[in-house]
Amino acid sequence: MKKEMAVKRNLDLLDTFMKYAFDHPEILDKIPADAELVIFPKDDPELLEENKRIAGAMTKAGKKVVVVELKKPRIAKPHLAVVNA
Repeated sequence: MKKEMAVKRNLDLLDTFMKYAFDHPEILDKIPADAELVIFPKDDPELLEENKRIAGAMTKAGKKVVVVELKKPRIAKPHLAVVNA
């Protein structure tokens, strides 16, 4: 997986997580201040493997890692129609 694609897909996941955290701020209390957050997407096997690799490298480097399991966001496909009066 290309790095830029992994970054984009992870940003989509982070956006979904932050929207959840906005509605449920208590979840942020469970994340230690010195921890790295890594999201494991339940329905994206390719990104899941990449993020597992990243989390493993962070752990091996001595960093504290918090893993969040999350489904990737669905992209809305709105249908627009112009109505003339």
